[in-house]
Amino acid sequence: MENLLDRITINPEVLHGKPSIRNMRFGVSHLLELLAAGMSYQEILVDYPYLEEADIQACLLYASKVTNAKSIAPLAA
Repeated sequence: MENLLDRITINPEVLHGKPSIRNMRFGVSHLLELLAAGMSYQEILVDYPYLEEADIQACLLYASKVTNAKSIAPLAA
């Protein structure tokens, strides 16, 4: 089975080094915002045909790993 986290890349030349999907100019945060806004997997895949369902799963797994840190600072308003 493919390691989902391999789909998340951090490259200083893509999105200023922010986490992206498969080194494309599509950020993990953008995909998470789409999900938070209520879009379904299928709606996202139709609107962004270059994405794959495994990319969405990878973003969710990445987010779960990031938020599982020992210390998290509160977000500023």
